[in-house]
Amino acid sequence: MDETARDLIVSLAAFVAIFGIIYVYLMTRHRERMAMLDRGVEASPFNSIKHSNFLTLKYGMLSVGVAIGMIMGSVLSDYGMAKSTSFLSMIFLFGGISLILNHIITRKIS
Repeated sequence: MDETARDLIVSLAAFVAIFGIIYVYLMTRHRERMAMLDRGVEASPFNSIKHSNFLTLKYGMLSVGVAIGMIMGSVLSDYGMAKSTSFLSMIFLFGGISLILNHIITRKIS
């Protein structure tokens, strides 16, 4: 098997796997909601618009934290620290700090 065919098969397998996972997730969620409606349970927790605003804030703060981590990793690698260590440590450090700050902000708003 040549390299092009192998790459094509791997790409198709990855696409099918991702599609399958999303499909199973959506179908399971739909069945769960239909079962709740059949039992007469209120479905209002699923219609929370406030949650999506917090999710956007979380992703925004995480992106800013990762960007700051990349900048700080570049600065540390210029000062002699190993490039892979400086980038990974700073990305995780500032990404984690941004998620902690997001939790504090979300808790104050709620």
